[in-house]
Amino acid sequence: MDFGLPKERASLKTLPPFGEEVREGRVALTPQGVRELAQRGHRVYVERGAGERAGFPDALYEEAGARLVSREEAFGRGEVVLKVGRPTLEEIALLRPEATVMAFMHLAVAESSLVEAMAQKGLTAIGYELVGGEGKRPVLKAMSEIAGRLAPQIAGRLLEAPFGPGVLLSGLPGIPPADVVILGAGVLGRAAARAFLGTGASVYVLDKELAPLEEAAREARGAVTALITQSRLERYVAFADVLVGAVAVPGERTPLLIPRNLLARMRPGSVLLDFAIDQGGIAETSRPGVYQEMGITHFCLPNVPALVPRTASHALTATLLPFLLQVEDDPLKVPELRQGAYLLLGQKGGHLE
Repeated sequence: MDFGLPKERASLKTLPPFGEEVREGRVALTPQGVRELAQRGHRVYVERGAGERAGFPDALYEEAGARLVSREEAFGRGEVVLKVGRPTLEEIALLRPEATVMAFMHLAVAESSLVEAMAQKGLTAIGYELVGGEGKRPVLKAMSEIAGRLAPQIAGRLLEAPFGPGVLLSGLPGIPPADVVILGAGVLGRAAARAFLGTGASVYVLDKELAPLEEAAREARGAVTALITQSRLERYVAFADVLVGAVAVPGERTPLLIPRNLLARMRPGSVLLDFAIDQGGIAETSRPGVYQEMGITHFCLPNVPALVPRTASHALTATLLPFLLQVEDDPLKVPELRQGAYLLLGQKGGHLE
């Protein structure tokens, strides 16, 4: 088969601790991944510069057996196009009819015009966040693990002066550490809990289900775990220095847990890390970007692993490649890939019905 690997162009404006913007630098396949596909007889068309932000120069892709091409060719020649972020209307126009495009789609929160454009072109749209099926989802799991481990680094920078209130996560002898409240005890929430505990912060993990809380208690010893109730949520939000949104319902919009009147209870200068923003976000005030609203610093990047594009690209390849290597003439014949389909040749699949 012919695979296309275009360069990502998405970027988001941010606040001073992160420079002027965060650009998407991840790539779905490293040169080693390309090599393995090429050795199976597949052709891989890589847009020039596709891997440069992740530290993979064109020469490495060429040595691995890729054909370096223009942006138009990377989209137009691929029977299967491997992106990171969901395609834009401009990119959809470049795709061949009835092609398969794979990315972190999150179509439940995408504009209807985007879904309609893909449907009209007869595209098959596969979301990495759903690949592998219920209870597995290895690609999503890898990115969630990275985001969770990054959480203390991000929060620490946003709490520092002169931008933040000047709070040290770990505290000092005689001075209490920062209070971190994590909503959601899935892979991301548990990874964040472990990472924050490593800094010395006080960590509280809330979830609506007991089973993930039991896992959190085992993995993040020292964290306080509790079932979410409205009164408990109101109490915990009020003392949080850092509030982490780690709630996710794959393929669906994230439930709104923090309306404006609840956000108003947070301490001035505290930080909201809304890692659920790619599915709509947990807070009424959440929107893509890094900004301050109602005295609270909002970190709402939908592509948090893009902060470490090289590590994230290796993780993407490691989790996605085993399924791609099973592809012969149709990705939908690989059960794990079919489970991630939002659109099947333009027809809405179960995740959009």
